[in-house]
Amino acid sequence: MLAAPIGRLAPSPTGRLHLGHARSFLLAWWHARSRGGRILLRIEDLDRERVKPGAIDGVLRDLAWLGIDWDGAPLLQSADTSALGQAVDRLLAAGDAYPCVCTRAEVAAVSAPHAGDDETPYPGTCRGKWRSCAEAGRATGRTPAVRLRVEPGAIELVDGLAGPRAFDVSATVGDFTIRRRDGAFAYQLAVTVDDARTGVDEIVRGADLLPSAARQKLVQHRLGLPHPRWWHVGLVVDADGQRLAKRRGDLSLASLRESGIDPRAVVSWAARASRQPCEDRVAPGDVLPGFQIERAGCEPVVLDHEALDRLLAARA
Repeated sequence: MLAAPIGRLAPSPTGRLHLGHARSFLLAWWHARSRGGRILLRIEDLDRERVKPGAIDGVLRDLAWLGIDWDGAPLLQSADTSALGQAVDRLLAAGDAYPCVCTRAEVAAVSAPHAGDDETPYPGTCRGKWRSCAEAGRATGRTPAVRLRVEPGAIELVDGLAGPRAFDVSATVGDFTIRRRDGAFAYQLAVTVDDARTGVDEIVRGADLLPSAARQKLVQHRLGLPHPRWWHVGLVVDADGQRLAKRRGDLSLASLRESGIDPRAVVSWAARASRQPCEDRVAPGDVLPGFQIERAGCEPVVLDHEALDRLLAARA
């Protein structure tokens, strides 16, 4: 008998959640719950400089307003980072990672982003220079970051919606940071280790994170962690094809809630935008019978003016 799947919701408290988040979180919830699975809630608050005051409480209110529940207490990622520190130490000891004292300006000065990519590939300047972070610090007077060593070649993975994909992380990103110079653990390491230690075995999230899956698979391989299954769903974009952003306060879930919009209308919109049959105003549980994530696809979902007007007219 197959074990029940364990999915997760992993919002970052760096601003207000919007309709795109609502759709992704509902899809993750439907996918797990429709098969008798569990859903964990992890607040990804490691980037303390970007965490907004009150945003964590706002996330919890938004999810409750939508009718999304989860199993167990919410996990604050910053509450216990011991497993992340141990993972970095293991990678350093194995030679899979190394200290790096380069600043962003120094990296940008010798390397340029690939077309269509905001990330500057790391040129390997500090590879093989020092045997430890302490040695790097003594030699340069700088507190080093830690980078994962990436070898040339494609990293292959299979996504439940996008199908087989391959990413050459060495060419597009290079050796990437797993612990920053300020001591904060980087996203690619943190989500990988925390998913593994909490038993998460399936991940539903936005298609913009599909390239990150290759880096996370590499971290999993180096640490001997299991590979979860991935489904990367299409992003919600506006009528001009621009993705929704947290700075669009008029489309935030908090603004919709405060203006009296019926949350069941948001749920219905998310279901229909994901090609799931449903009535005009439904609770999340009403969508579970017959839910199939394959219908959602990985293509962008357009929130055009007509759909938005219809949604904004749905008062509770």
